[in-house]
Amino acid sequence: MNKSINISTDQLINYLLHLADNSLIMGHRNSEWCGHGPILEQDIAISNIALDLIGQARNFYQYAAIPIKQSTNQPINLTTEDSLAYLRDTREYKNCLLVEQPNGDWAQTILKQFFFSTYQYYLYQQLQNNADDQLKAIAAKALKEVTYHVRWSSEWVIRLGDGTDESKKRLLRAFDELWMFTGELFEPASYELNMSTDFILMKEEWNKKVCSVFEEATIDVPVEKKWHQSGGKTGNHSEHLGLLLAEMQFMQRAYPNSEW
Repeated sequence: MNKSINISTDQLINYLLHLADNSLIMGHRNSEWCGHGPILEQDIAISNIALDLIGQARNFYQYAAIPIKQSTNQPINLTTEDSLAYLRDTREYKNCLLVEQPNGDWAQTILKQFFFSTYQYYLYQQLQNNADDQLKAIAAKALKEVTYHVRWSSEWVIRLGDGTDESKKRLLRAFDELWMFTGELFEPASYELNMSTDFILMKEEWNKKVCSVFEEATIDVPVEKKWHQSGGKTGNHSEHLGLLLAEMQFMQRAYPNSEW
């Protein structure tokens, strides 16, 4: 636990759940492409990214379960990675709205992955220097995976933007669908405060990377818009998350305590 600043147990738990929920929901969305990718190589690539993200979620859930077991303020049944993933209701999830958005077409999935992976990259870079040793170790391991995610998704953004008229049109349509959800990434919730992350710096670095890739993709889009959707970090989600959880949690809720 972070010793250098005053971080409560509840704040640490909520922060870990936020990081885990982001990765889990994004990983589940990517898993929906399994068997449906445009070509076999990319089907495998996005499935592997899904596995990476679910692995990150598992590490964060495992760490969150430790203080939950020790805290009298938390539900007693939420003590394992599985129960945290499968036994919470929609309002208890703290993921950003961006990751729960439907896959749409390939361009929308790619752009969503690029926006999110770039955010994760700069976040994990900062968390590598966190005073909490466990959090630092998880971030360092995840950063190696996310570096590939950024490279893969950015190459696809360039490929689509600098491709045919149809691919460019689809990428621009994806931008219109997703940009409104990016502002929330850099609006810290109360549990994100004092976690040794500089959101102003992250946003600057994120914008710089996004603009650089957009320029190479030969697309001219305004990256500064004033209005953004938010609320996911505090449990106010779109209808899409409820539908996703209904599918993802079905087996555990229908057959409690089942094991493979």
